[in-house]
Amino acid sequence: MKILLVDDSRAIAMVMRARLESFGYEVKHAINGEIALEFFQAEDFDLILMDIEMPGMNGFEVTTRIRAQEGLEPWAWTPIIFVTATDTETNLVTAIEAGGDDFMSKTVPENVLQAKMKAMSRIAAMRARLCQANYKLQDQANRDGLTGLLNRRAMDMQIDIAWELARQAAKPFSLLMIDIDNFKKYNDHYGHQAGDDCLRAVATCLGEQIQLINDDRTAPGAFVARYGGEEFAVIIPNASPGVHAGVAASLVEAVHGLGVPHEKNGDYGVVTISVGAACFPHAMGQIKTLFRLADDLLYKAKDAGRNRAEVA
Repeated sequence: MKILLVDDSRAIAMVMRARLESFGYEVKHAINGEIALEFFQAEDFDLILMDIEMPGMNGFEVTTRIRAQEGLEPWAWTPIIFVTATDTETNLVTAIEAGGDDFMSKTVPENVLQAKMKAMSRIAAMRARLCQANYKLQDQANRDGLTGLLNRRAMDMQIDIAWELARQAAKPFSLLMIDIDNFKKYNDHYGHQAGDDCLRAVATCLGEQIQLINDDRTAPGAFVARYGGEEFAVIIPNASPGVHAGVAASLVEAVHGLGVPHEKNGDYGVVTISVGAACFPHAMGQIKTLFRLADDLLYKAKDAGRNRAEVA
């Protein structure tokens, strides 16, 4: 268990730290409230032992700020025990109202301290498991059940954030709309189970290609989502104008290179995609304008024979 010990007395903190470390816990000491907040923002702790009376910011104020910060993160909660030499009823009530979870004296007997730490260790373990389960549930809620890509809801949320950041900084913003060519004919000819397999294969291919351009820093922050049905979207924030054209061409080539048979796809004989790729050199206005442009380009690519990208 990792403990943040907040106390302005170096002597008292040294004694408490030695006691806790003798139990096998990792302890980090903050000499005042300001430093405690810095440590809390930079690292994860399983427990905070908080002194009340400190110069500048007292323990109640530090705790209030910590709880406000945790409120910005889903499922974030760190147990806080107030440790003081004046364990009055007023301090106890104020400590709980400020967001504290327990209260103990600085002269707490060794066996009581050890028992409290054992209880906190169990809580820390349960908290870690709960956070892991919650993050897993959140990830599942953001994923398309068939392809594993981001779903439309998650895509919309991420686009709104990325677009606003790009707009404020007047950064480039690119969008690719992608459609599997003649997918209805594929489903009619091969069956819906094969259609699902086709969607998964294309989604995996797109995801791998976007991961590559993230890894080589061509377009850091790019991501792909299932837009709906046989349509996908690739969002490329902050990449230089022109990058979207290369990405679009590589996606068309990669999907064609899968060689998934598609007898009803004209002369190609394999599964292919059409792409509409649009870029605003400086994000401005509303994101829906970029979507309309990319969608128009997608249909232009289909009208021009499919298995290609139209770029603007």
